[in-house]
Amino acid sequence: MKRTHPCLEHGHAPARGDAEAVSVWSPQPAVHSRRDLLVSPPMADADDVDLKMDSAELYREEIFTDRKIGTIRQLIPVKSDGSADPSRTVLFAGQTQILTAGGTLPLSFEIAANSLAEAVQAFGAAAKLALEDTVRELQELRRQAASQLVIPEPGAAASILSGPGPAGRGKILR
Repeated sequence: MKRTHPCLEHGHAPARGDAEAVSVWSPQPAVHSRRDLLVSPPMADADDVDLKMDSAELYREEIFTDRKIGTIRQLIPVKSDGSADPSRTVLFAGQTQILTAGGTLPLSFEIAANSLAEAVQAFGAAAKLALEDTVRELQELRRQAASQLVIPEPGAAASILSGPGPAGRGKILR
């Protein structure tokens, strides 16, 4: 049986300040399927989204792997008819996974190179730089999450537990 969140029943805003997000309350924890966790809610109406590809920015993708460490994607610029576009630079992107205590961490990164051979040589350094950037971002997210914690002032717990008035002087009404 679901009911309205207790805060809403008394006219108070829920703790998160988002009445719609907490409009239904259940003593049971929410059960989500794996698909629910992977699918994001829609951000805009379908009519508002312009899903047109830019014919001046097309690339053909070729993938290379050593089947051990990762993959290199070579993005070759092409014209709208599919022919090579020598006026633009070939791009290289690397992908790998790092095993951490929390599970595998996927890394995707650009590789500054002019040829596939250069991209293979630069793969390790570019992956290491991407890992360092990712670790910095994760540390920043942890710092932001920690700064959102509300830590009560010293003595606040005692005043909450003792109730109104001097401690130990309250009456129990029956």
